[in-house]
Amino acid sequence: MLSALERFAPLPLQEDYDNAGLQVGLTEAEVSRVLLCLDVTETVVDEALRRGCNLIVGHHPLIFRRLSCVSDCDYVQRTVYKAVRAGICIAAMHTNLDNVEGGVNCKIAEKLRLDDVQLLGEQHSYTSAQSDYIFGSGVVGQLPTAMAAVDFIQLLKQTFDVKCVQANQLLNRRIRKVALCGGAGSFLLHQAVAVGADAFITGEMGYHEFFGHEQELQICVIGHYQSEQYTPELLAEILDKSCPGLTTLIAETHTNPIIYI
Repeated sequence: MLSALERFAPLPLQEDYDNAGLQVGLTEAEVSRVLLCLDVTETVVDEALRRGCNLIVGHHPLIFRRLSCVSDCDYVQRTVYKAVRAGICIAAMHTNLDNVEGGVNCKIAEKLRLDDVQLLGEQHSYTSAQSDYIFGSGVVGQLPTAMAAVDFIQLLKQTFDVKCVQANQLLNRRIRKVALCGGAGSFLLHQAVAVGADAFITGEMGYHEFFGHEQELQICVIGHYQSEQYTPELLAEILDKSCPGLTTLIAETHTNPIIYI
């Protein structure tokens, strides 16, 4: 089952700092039902147990840094311990799924109904026994119809169910060409400018990065969780196509640790 996900987004496509792939459990475990989520937490493991799933596939790796022990010191260790005791495997499809064509950023573009979607920034190639891959961070595409900045921000609020959007000065011209990178994608802001994007969407951006782009492009920061919330839907689509007999469930547990008051 994991091999189907890794055929779609091979592990070598992940960034050097990442830790995608199997994280908890036996490599030869027989999968019956899969729970798909953005973040793996203790509550998500409880949900998997309640819904009869013996594999959880998250977008964000539960184990990101080396564990020196598994105890009750923090939520990562407690989640690992709970999963092992329950016989539940855990895997992550992170920056490999971000970077591949048709991956997380393309799912975001799909939700915005962007046309002519292409990879943004530097592109790389990878050849496996199954296929050739072109991959890179972020995408750029065209809105079906140009719109005013205020209407574009309203579209983002509706599409991603956000209460507010962090933005720079509203653009005086209409927005048509949109660049985006889910999660912490501010490193691609200069690439968005370079390709002549009217707007750049991401999940996180530092305060000082907003300066100097007034009337150059519309910066829109919608939240890390909000930008990647449709990733479980993407994982389900991949598995439903590659493993038609497998039961895939999208987690009902809301894992965003940030609230807006």
